[in-house]
Amino acid sequence: MARRLRFNGTTSDEDECPAVHEDMDTGEVIVQGSPLTSPDEVGQLQHLSDGEVAVVVPRELLVDWAPKDRTRRARVIGRDEFSALFGKFEHTAWRLETRRRYASDERGDRWRQFAETGVLDDDPQGSDWFRAIADRVAAGKRIERVRLVDDPPTVGQRYLLESAKRNIAAGEDIRSLWRAEAERLRLPAEDFWLFDSRIVALMHFDDEDRLKHVELITEPSEVVRCSRFRDAAWHHASERRDFLAELERAD
Repeated sequence: MARRLRFNGTTSDEDECPAVHEDMDTGEVIVQGSPLTSPDEVGQLQHLSDGEVAVVVPRELLVDWAPKDRTRRARVIGRDEFSALFGKFEHTAWRLETRRRYASDERGDRWRQFAETGVLDDDPQGSDWFRAIADRVAAGKRIERVRLVDDPPTVGQRYLLESAKRNIAAGEDIRSLWRAEAERLRLPAEDFWLFDSRIVALMHFDDEDRLKHVELITEPSEVVRCSRFRDAAWHHASERRDFLAELERAD
């Protein structure tokens, strides 16, 4: 069975080496770089067995992107502790949304309204979440998201594009990014919140697109990795109005 590899990062701005990947099941680290080929240099290596190769990478690649805690265990938090993170962050709460649907969206009158009419009431009043957004934005904090969108968009993605109107009216900054562009940028197929560039809340879903649990991560290399993805996604994502214009041209 093929390994499930996760791209951690690279010190190169191009599509070339060097880079670090991590086996998602075993935790083993895969380092790619330029091979060491000089016989004089290879001869200085100890314990190089038949079939093994040596690669050369910048020191900062391992400092920045190699996992620091070999025995890190997932710290799974409950819904209450997860919700409390939105009241504790000091500066920014940033979300990457990568899934094609979310089962939680497909409950209640709003989903039925969209399924029947293709539009939604964009009134942001009457919800604790939207009142909390307004309060935090008024206090100078930022709540931002980038949502990946397929071509053509799924029904769930079209619902979120329409639903974003009231989130934005409440103070969130929600932008969209084509999935093909996300793949070019090597963004992960992971949903996470990043709080203050310090805490990652990694969201795990089941096969029915329901949220199973949230993993709280503070390991520096993981936080740096997610911060890097945030910066790339935010730089290339489009505001809702511009993305809808792109979508209309694509249709």
